[in-house]
Amino acid sequence: MTQVAQNTDLRHYLKGSYVFRQGDQSRQALFIIAYGSAEVAVLDEHDRETVAGLRQEGEFFGETVFLSEEPYPGSVRALSDLTCLVIPHRVFEEVLARQADFLAQFNRILAERMRVLYHSLAADPRDSTEFHEQPMHKRIADLMSKPVLTAFPKEEIPELAKRMAAQNVSSLVIINEKQNPVGLVTENDLVNKVLARSDLPQKLTASDIMSTNLLTVEPAAFYYEALLTMVRNKVKHLLVTSGDRLEGIVTIRDLVTSRSMGALSVVNSIEAQKNIEGLAKASMMIDRVLRALLMEKAGSREILQIITELYDCLTRKIIQVCELEMIAEGHGQPPVSYCWITMGSSGRQEQFVKTDQDNGIIYEYVPEDKQAQTAKYFLALGEKVVEGLYRCGFAKCKGNVMASNPHWCRSFNEWRDAVNEWVDVLNPGNVRLMTIFLDFRYISGKQSLCDLLRNFVIRKFQKSATALRSLVMDDLEYRVPLGIFKQIITEKTKEHRNMVNLKTAACVHVVDCLRAYSLREGILETNTFKRLDILAKRRTFSADVAESLFTAYETLMMFRIRQSVLQLDKGMEPDNYIAPGDLNKKEKVALREAFLAVDYLQILAGHSFYSNIG
Repeated sequence: MTQVAQNTDLRHYLKGSYVFRQGDQSRQALFIIAYGSAEVAVLDEHDRETVAGLRQEGEFFGETVFLSEEPYPGSVRALSDLTCLVIPHRVFEEVLARQADFLAQFNRILAERMRVLYHSLAADPRDSTEFHEQPMHKRIADLMSKPVLTAFPKEEIPELAKRMAAQNVSSLVIINEKQNPVGLVTENDLVNKVLARSDLPQKLTASDIMSTNLLTVEPAAFYYEALLTMVRNKVKHLLVTSGDRLEGIVTIRDLVTSRSMGALSVVNSIEAQKNIEGLAKASMMIDRVLRALLMEKAGSREILQIITELYDCLTRKIIQVCELEMIAEGHGQPPVSYCWITMGSSGRQEQFVKTDQDNGIIYEYVPEDKQAQTAKYFLALGEKVVEGLYRCGFAKCKGNVMASNPHWCRSFNEWRDAVNEWVDVLNPGNVRLMTIFLDFRYISGKQSLCDLLRNFVIRKFQKSATALRSLVMDDLEYRVPLGIFKQIITEKTKEHRNMVNLKTAACVHVVDCLRAYSLREGILETNTFKRLDILAKRRTFSADVAESLFTAYETLMMFRIRQSVLQLDKGMEPDNYIAPGDLNKKEKVALREAFLAVDYLQILAGHSFYSNIG
């Protein structure tokens, strides 16, 4: 630390004086408070100053531009007599490289500031007049009904019906002697299992008609988690439990009255369709759900999960319709069990608009004499589904990565052989195929085929450090576009001058690097956020680094989602390009911080998988 002390200044500021003002050129130094306190303030469009934060002894400021020559996005003023240690960026980098404790502290504080900044972006859209005050992150404890109307298994149906009518509820939770939930009786059960029966027994009890497949959610769960469970399982009631204890019940009515969001109505509309024409019309409702989620200030992770679930529902229905068409045309039932898989952003559960298709089919092994006929059947089915998805708005993949292509429609054994070839022969073409394939995810059919192939892939890569290194090297061939002073470098082409492609410049690097770490660790998840969660729990990354990466990816995806909706509203094709110069001050800082976090991830990945990369 002697060298650090020799190359830093100790500066004093009187109470009320400015360390620097908004718009001043960066001094390319980090300010650490040794004594006193300071406030961070920003000017709005009308030059009104608002306090945005406080800094106490031991904390730092000036970090957003200390590596660049850009102007300060805010002012810092001494709240009391203030003494600061001023560290030039060159010396600062040496400290980070040699002092692990200081690096950990710096990352922790920076991660927290990124998190606060992200939430302020999600909660305060640029055009606030178009957004309603409907917070996304309501807790189920605030929405559920309690106490819950209950009954015992041996109680007779007329008594249940009277009680439901008297209390004006749509369900009864059936409990045992220990007060634990064992079943659920709904209005639909009374209609379908009692009134609609012609052979009605003399005495029906709750145990005769109750559903025992209980879906539960915890009181601390968020609104969107309950919504996802309902959408995925097509139910209208969820029990709220803590362990085995019944806390309450949440219904679709509770969610609808809480927020005017039509995800469940979209599911119902999709399920009601009988042909591709009807599904194409129903699929247009998903775009409205996306806009509603933005209006309701949902975070990017929640938006991705909900929209993905709706796209999955649509795809499964298209497959079902196409299977019936195959039968009607004389092709018959599938000759063996099969599994439909999706890849790319859809495979990662990160598809928020209708992009190009990336899909495939895995079917069971058949004897050699039946292979040609079986392949012909599934290619025909694949062509139908691909065409159905196209008619519902999903463009056909220009690289032909679709189930209508024999290379992406194979038996399980053929898929296994293909993976062996890709890993054993690491040429650029095979590495490219792996980056497309490795995020594959089950959609429909026999799930065990997908699970078995996933486990095979994981084992194969865990045994091949060379293959993992090749994946990382492929990603590091292109780095996050940051200049020598860590400013975002925009494109110079005429079409996208002064713009940056968020997908290729940053998001793809997060996906690629975390995929490599996950394969090495044997993680089965394909979603980027879930992969990062697990890697953090396994301490592959420190909690602070994981937090900064998590927030960076949330920020990047939120920018992409908003930009895509704006382009769709203008009748344009979403292209992931954004002009940093068009952003407000807060957004510029958030975008740059996200790029810096991704750049750091690339450095970590380089050291983890290829020690000579710096």
